[in-house]
Amino acid sequence: MVSRSSSRMFQLLQGHNQPAGQRNHRTRLVTKDGHCNIEFGNIEYSNQFAYLVDFWTTFVEIRWRFVLLLFVAVFTGSWFIFSLLWYWIAKSNGDMAGQNRTEGHIQCIDNVNGLTTAFLYSLETQTTIGYGGRALTGHCAGTVALIVIQSLVGVFINCFMCGIILAKISLPKKRAKTVTFSHTAVICLKKGSLCLLIRVANLRKTLLIGSQIYGKLLRTTTTADGETIILDQVDIDFMVDAGKDNLFFVCPLTLYHVINRSSPFFDLSADTLPQQDFELVVFLDGTAESTSSSCQVRTSYIPQEIQWGYSFLPIISRTKTGKYHVDFSNFSKSVRVTTPHCVHCFEADVDQRNHNNHSQENHNNQLKRGIDNPGFQVIDIHDSVDVTTM
Repeated sequence: MVSRSSSRMFQLLQGHNQPAGQRNHRTRLVTKDGHCNIEFGNIEYSNQFAYLVDFWTTFVEIRWRFVLLLFVAVFTGSWFIFSLLWYWIAKSNGDMAGQNRTEGHIQCIDNVNGLTTAFLYSLETQTTIGYGGRALTGHCAGTVALIVIQSLVGVFINCFMCGIILAKISLPKKRAKTVTFSHTAVICLKKGSLCLLIRVANLRKTLLIGSQIYGKLLRTTTTADGETIILDQVDIDFMVDAGKDNLFFVCPLTLYHVINRSSPFFDLSADTLPQQDFELVVFLDGTAESTSSSCQVRTSYIPQEIQWGYSFLPIISRTKTGKYHVDFSNFSKSVRVTTPHCVHCFEADVDQRNHNNHSQENHNNQLKRGIDNPGFQVIDIHDSVDVTTM
């Protein structure tokens, strides 16, 4: 009985600890391609109505299949509605074939003999085709007013639908598709500090002007009052060798975050990193040089996607013709390098080396100055003058 309970407890602990990476994968807020994995529930009807009030943004953000369906439905619907009006005018005036026409009857519309021909006339009018088989006679004021209204409605529909299609084609997030991050992040030594490194590349030759890179660490924390905060956000500063603002983003860049005492990664080690439960979201904001539109690129890393003790392979070289060559086959590849086991170990080693260097420097200075001997007595010696008497 005891062994069965122990086995059951072991399975529970194993099931609780082992799938941490899978649990993080399921609860990832930002996907690798930048989409936010979040849904809204229990929204009031008034808030849902706000989507219709801001109809332009709603239509621009909906999927292409719904835009195409809206395109067909709006044009076909307008043609059909106006065809009913043309049919009603023609029938009311007795212009239909088979109707009893009096002598001297004045037609409003020629060759509209049914609903089908009325629909064709509506389509020809709104699309300005004008085959010449069906036309207004100009003897009825109602037909003149209706053709003016339909022409104006057709212009508005054309402008609206063309505007939506153009706006969707030129969305800034399409420009973000040509900016890519490395699949994994690495932790290694850089310039004498333990750093977290991420690589980013612009796949187009046109630049992103005023690029800024920053990060957010998302994790569940518990305050001193016992309150649990889900998706607590902590700022993560990323830099490159030339700074962190207004980057010259013409070639792939390696971003690094210095892990020091002010970093939220300070207490991590090579052993405890895979068991952590957090998500590192990295943002890149910039303005496209060709379209002057602002765009944002996002990606995220979970602990299982951060390699401790690895460094990225070099990807930039120079050809014989003087051009710079970027090898994207090594963009996300890394190689194992010598790295401290934890930040505390690294700082302890640095402090020890600094202490040894300081002691050695003091020792050398003392050798240069000499060592005072308190037991040595100083005696004043007066120079004597030899006098020779002749």
